[in-house]
Amino acid sequence: MTAKRLRGVIAAIATPLADDGSPDLAKATKLARFLLDNGCDGLNVLGTTGEATSFSLDERKRVMDAYRDAGLPLDRMMVGTGAAAMSDAVALTRHAATLGFAGALVLPPFYYKGVPDDGLVAYIDTIVAAVTTPAIPLYRYHYPQQSGLHWHVDLVKRLLDAHKGRIVGLKDSSGDMAYAKAAAAISSDFDVFPSTEAVLLEARSGAFAGCISATANLNADLCQRGWSSGDQAALDAAVSIRKLFDGKALVPGVKALLGHIHRDAAIGRVKPPLAPFPEADRAAVTAEYDRIRGA
Repeated sequence: MTAKRLRGVIAAIATPLADDGSPDLAKATKLARFLLDNGCDGLNVLGTTGEATSFSLDERKRVMDAYRDAGLPLDRMMVGTGAAAMSDAVALTRHAATLGFAGALVLPPFYYKGVPDDGLVAYIDTIVAAVTTPAIPLYRYHYPQQSGLHWHVDLVKRLLDAHKGRIVGLKDSSGDMAYAKAAAAISSDFDVFPSTEAVLLEARSGAFAGCISATANLNADLCQRGWSSGDQAALDAAVSIRKLFDGKALVPGVKALLGHIHRDAAIGRVKPPLAPFPEADRAAVTAEYDRIRGA
């Protein structure tokens, strides 16, 4: 199996919604093109910021198809295929492989908590065995605050030993940098992406493969300057934009600010159980964003 290794600034891209709450495919692909043309090395499609677990199996497949049909470079994208139901995770991963995505980002099956490692291994074993033609690279998605389950380092090592060449990396949204560094130290062939752009200068030295960030929807140009040329001032500005959401609802906030940036308030729609970004927060965040950008 050969595949392009993803690197650098990767946005966990938001999924715009139509009036009926379904994915707005035209706006989704337009946003993807904008981000790829304005600083993103790649995209994480249908992750947490993309509200993937709030969509049906069919809706998730239609989003993937739309990216392909729009002629977007799928070799620059990983797509979330994890699901609570094993058959859904297999179907989504197989669909991503058939379309030609660079990788599948897999959450653990997140309903049952406290399951043994053997259960998580069986979940991954099943996906690997079921998706072989083509054999899409698999990334673990470590977000225990949401999933309630850990891809702990010993478990990652076990999976790497069992599936050499198929398990290629990990997105770490835990915020635990000691964990991220320990995971990255497992192997030079194992790519770890923390979920914050604040690590990009460290990543330039080889500590990480880059970042996969929700706020890269908003500051990808600044992130790219930090990643490609070590521009500290640009990265500081990018991190300042990220910090606008401290203590606030991140996904609704990112979508609300995207609506401001692209002059389309409809992009701010979120799917239940998420709730719209409060108006007071929206006003404060957009004003400060404009100040940082010198607007």
